[in-house]
Amino acid sequence: MTVKKAQLMPTFAYDGVDRKGVKIKGELSAKNMALAKVTLRKQGVTVRNIREKRKNILEGLFKKKVSTLDITIFTRQLATMMKAGVPLVQGFEIVAEGLENPAMREVVLGIKGEVEGGSTFASALRKYPQHFDKLFCSLVESGEQSGALETMLDRVAIYKEKSELLKQKIKKAMKYPATVIVVAVVVTIILMVKVVPVFQDLFSSFGADLPAFTQMVVNMSKWMQEYWFILIIVIGAIIAAFLEAKKRSKKFRDSLDKLALKLPIFGDLVYKAIIARYSRTLATTFAAGVPLIDALESTAGATNNIIYEQAVMKIREDVATGQQLQFAMRVSNRFPSMAIQMVAIGEESGALDSMLDKVATYYENEVDNAVDGLTSMMEPLIMAILGVLVGGLVVAMYLPIFQMGSVV
Repeated sequence: MTVKKAQLMPTFAYDGVDRKGVKIKGELSAKNMALAKVTLRKQGVTVRNIREKRKNILEGLFKKKVSTLDITIFTRQLATMMKAGVPLVQGFEIVAEGLENPAMREVVLGIKGEVEGGSTFASALRKYPQHFDKLFCSLVESGEQSGALETMLDRVAIYKEKSELLKQKIKKAMKYPATVIVVAVVVTIILMVKVVPVFQDLFSSFGADLPAFTQMVVNMSKWMQEYWFILIIVIGAIIAAFLEAKKRSKKFRDSLDKLALKLPIFGDLVYKAIIARYSRTLATTFAAGVPLIDALESTAGATNNIIYEQAVMKIREDVATGQQLQFAMRVSNRFPSMAIQMVAIGEESGALDSMLDKVATYYENEVDNAVDGLTSMMEPLIMAILGVLVGGLVVAMYLPIFQMGSVV
């Protein structure tokens, strides 16, 4: 219930004068109009007119969603504001004014309203679980309790920036093969529907049997001209079924996670990305003063892979019984020896967070290099695939002409 209230918090448009007598206008999110007036009065604003801003139905349908990049930008900007000595509530106002995404601005103003109402920053964030995960809220809460919110926000901002950068690298690697498939399908359909029929009319005037390869292409072209809509429906249905199964079936998602680690070329990239996320998350939480057992629980979900989530939870159980982290990681058989050795050095020297940070940086660089190598390899592959498709169709269309020339 709390989450829904936070999401549906109304926005009030107001105009008035501040303490210096300057006319001001603005918007404010609050639970009701009375609380909005009280908040403005605390800010030194004498309200002349205030009204609830009605939401446009069409605007809601096409409203831009809050992305992880929006959360990352918000965290960095707020950390910068607090470093500069700006009070938390005023920091929310400044950040909200500079946000381009209206949905994110609404979230920030909602958090600001909660904090002004007496809530802690962490509890205000927990009202938006779809945007701020358990790890984010725990780190902010740790910063508030220790009186080092400014430092903690800076660490969270660095963590979010590194995570977002890693995610973008993975997306970049995955987009390349997807682009190849889409381009190949589109080019093939255009040639089949627009180009092949022109040659088909020419071939019909020959009055001779067509080569088997050419006849196969002509038959495919006829089918696509007549039933192209069925092809589109089938492709759409497959994509929709895949997305729905991924959304609803945990077993299906787990199978995809297992498959991702076994894929040639991509499997190694996914593996390095998981190790980087594990090390980065554990380094950030442990440096924030979170107990290792609790830090491992947060880290398990951050791996974004069921195999490693289960492995990290098993490590957590082993550590809870008194085992060293490096020994529990070694027993799991899921982590590279370099990472285990660095963790062992960190445990012995009392600098575990520093060693984990070094591991994360190393594997983030490895992912970066792997993506660059994959991109270089995919460029000639794209040319080869398109060459085979287009070249095959060209050969099929000109083969009867060549045969007729040889007969003459």
